[in-house]
Amino acid sequence: MPASRLPPPEPRVPATSDEEWIAADAPAVLATRTDAERIERVREELAGGFRMLAELGPAVSVFGSARTAETDPEYELARTTARMIGEAGFAVITGGGPGTMEAANRGARDAGVTSVGLNIELPYEQATNPFVDLPLRFHHFFTRKLMFVRYACAFVVFPGGYGTLDELFEAMTLVQTGKILHFPIVLVDGGHWRGLVDWMCERLLGPGKVSPEDLGLFRSTSDPAEVVKLVRAGASGQGVAPPGS
Repeated sequence: MPASRLPPPEPRVPATSDEEWIAADAPAVLATRTDAERIERVREELAGGFRMLAELGPAVSVFGSARTAETDPEYELARTTARMIGEAGFAVITGGGPGTMEAANRGARDAGVTSVGLNIELPYEQATNPFVDLPLRFHHFFTRKLMFVRYACAFVVFPGGYGTLDELFEAMTLVQTGKILHFPIVLVDGGHWRGLVDWMCERLLGPGKVSPEDLGLFRSTSDPAEVVKLVRAGASGQGVAPPGS
């Protein structure tokens, strides 16, 4: 049979709920739900997150690489920073996975505050780390992102990959456009971020693609005490500072 007459391949089962949603109209991906079912799943996911986190209190979302080894100084820095954030009265929210996320959840456990893990369905399984007290599992990145922002008064960002950068620039966009106010974004390990900041100055600020004040949307430090100071200041501006902060 000529190649032009070969029947089209059977559509494959989507690897994740997000792929099923995004590729719903792609012939190569099997649609396993109706739009009504997709909307209902999103509603359930949002309602479940709101219900589980409603009584959390002031919290800080901490981001970083899932690939950070426990022997890496970065792991200990994340654990120490999260412990100090917890000692200041804030719960700690992470993506619930290994590496830096585990270190931050572990630091929260050290401080005796609630340690939240917002895990995500992926093509490869990502288990929730053992230091999470309050685990939630999400099918969709966009519903999970909302929880990171809605229930946090600051983002603390350690070195990481695409996911970490995605959360970082999402937060900066929300602050830049006035969607969230008095929201600290703290880049931890200043040396790691220097190249990115230099690139932003040269390639974004230089040609006028961002304003000078946009480069003030974040702060960079390697000092956990400075992180806590910035978090406290932002929480006070939002009116959500814990007692004694």
